[in-house]
Amino acid sequence: MQKTMDDLFESEPRDLRLADGAMVLGGFALAHEASLLVAVRDVTARAPFRHLITPGGYRMSVAMTNCGRLGWVSDRSGYRYDPIDPETRLPWPPMPEVFATLAAKAAATVGFAGFAPEACLINRYEPGAKLSLHQDKDERNYDAPIVSVSLGLPATFLFGGLARGDKQQRIKLIHGDVVVWGGPARLAYHGVLPLADGDHPLLGRQRINLTFRKAG
Repeated sequence: MQKTMDDLFESEPRDLRLADGAMVLGGFALAHEASLLVAVRDVTARAPFRHLITPGGYRMSVAMTNCGRLGWVSDRSGYRYDPIDPETRLPWPPMPEVFATLAAKAAATVGFAGFAPEACLINRYEPGAKLSLHQDKDERNYDAPIVSVSLGLPATFLFGGLARGDKQQRIKLIHGDVVVWGGPARLAYHGVLPLADGDHPLLGRQRINLTFRKAG
């Protein structure tokens, strides 16, 4: 019987080295699936999703919110971390323990022991939403890695080099996958192609992405 493209994806080894200091950990978050989904609902009940505006005045297609000591925000004045949610005027919800524990375990698995995230950016992708190629460089230093957790619909993740024009790898991320990049790969360009429509059994027509960072 001929295999479909999805079959081929699923038959590949789920752990994948992207570069020195960067790896996909296939299904790494699945053991915490139920707790993660409850925590996402709790956080977003207190700090609802919103579509941020870029400094150039564009509305982001991805809806976002945050938890932790700091939250990443964007508006016409620029990109930055802020301890206060600009919509509620309250501190961001505390980072759930399951978030911090998972992020630290994933980072340690790739060789970055002692990772203690201060911020978790929660992105909600609906069909057609995308994230343009960019570097994560709003943090004060780049010693700590980035840890990214995928939940819900599959997405095509782009992972490039240290220059925007470098060749990009295209990686299909599915529910429970975790990507870690740091060290020499910390400033790698990355993005997400427009999300294909679908219906995930737990999250419906959406993908939730948790991105953990140390901002200081």
